[in-house]
Amino acid sequence: MKIHPFAAVRPNERDAALVASVPYDVVDTAEAKALAAGNPKSFLHVSRPEIDLPAGTDCSSPEAYAQARKALDALVADGTLVKDAEPKFYAYRQTMGTHSQTGIVATFDTQDYLAGILKQHEKTRKDKEDDRTRHIETLEAHTGPAFLTYRDDKAIDEIVAAACRTAPLYDFVADDGIGHTVWEIATGTSCTADELQELFARIPVAYIADGHHRSAAASRFAKDHNFEGESRWFMAVIFPASQLKILPYNRLIADLNGLSEYEFMSILSQNFIFDKSGARHCRMYFNGNWTDLSWNIPEGSDVVSALDVSYLQDKLLAPVLGIDDPRTNKRISFMGGIRGDEALAAKVDSGDAAVAFAMEPVTVEEMMAIADAGAIMPPKSTWFEPKLRSGLFVHSVK
Repeated sequence: MKIHPFAAVRPNERDAALVASVPYDVVDTAEAKALAAGNPKSFLHVSRPEIDLPAGTDCSSPEAYAQARKALDALVADGTLVKDAEPKFYAYRQTMGTHSQTGIVATFDTQDYLAGILKQHEKTRKDKEDDRTRHIETLEAHTGPAFLTYRDDKAIDEIVAAACRTAPLYDFVADDGIGHTVWEIATGTSCTADELQELFARIPVAYIADGHHRSAAASRFAKDHNFEGESRWFMAVIFPASQLKILPYNRLIADLNGLSEYEFMSILSQNFIFDKSGARHCRMYFNGNWTDLSWNIPEGSDVVSALDVSYLQDKLLAPVLGIDDPRTNKRISFMGGIRGDEALAAKVDSGDAAVAFAMEPVTVEEMMAIADAGAIMPPKSTWFEPKLRSGLFVHSVK
């Protein structure tokens, strides 16, 4: 696997906390506008530019991309963002409660992505790939890092640990309580760039944990530009697998597909045990109550069909509740586990959903095994926390 240092366009130390924002794809327009209110330095002006355009402007319109470029140029022009003089690697630590994860910020080879060395576990949608590709093309930059992982390597851990003993470039706690600390992996204090690249060259594969559309779009852009110069490389943060935290991705179903409550519960009992005695487990919120559901993995199940979300889809959501394709069916919605059980119950109690399922989280090993098998996980199977902040690093492809 190939990694490459890059000259990051990044905030000055004073403005880092003001610039850093949640990723573009975890908030809608109204939420982004509220988060950026009163803060002209927020990177949401770049990643969700429609917040500065007339209400109803399509976030994938030419006007939105032009506004994003205008906002990025303005942050550079006023000195909020400054480009490093030399290519570098960086260490980036996130702290959420008692959980901490520290990764390396670098650029990665789009040809490794196309060759399957950077492994995928999700399908991508063409419309979302198109959006990110146009965003890169218009801004001449990658503005949000992908989130990668690899199986732990002690020598790489030691290099990162040495960098983290130096003075940080940034160290702040965001409004959501998550801490963000960044160090330069400086030549001479922990390693040389060549040494770090040599260590990663012996790592056979890495895995895209989050950012499949960013990675796919970067590869399309690189191919369109003949893989020349910085266009060949895309920005990501790569973490040791042992440090990652996956939360569940929960399901909300709008209605019972014409079934009475009695019929629904009767059919449910055919494939689920109403307690925790089975090998696998989830919880259902229905009629104001939480119910434990469990089951045993059928013999001969492959790595995908053995997943909890697959069993729920195959045994209940598709055949009984009519959710034929969870990617496109409008009667199913999803909620990241970070929101908690209360948010799921509130959706059902309000009538916005008929029933909710609180899933158990997929493990990192399950995710890697599925990618190793060349298989694809069901949609909305993993929710990684904490999320990488946008705006701390921009990779110019000019």
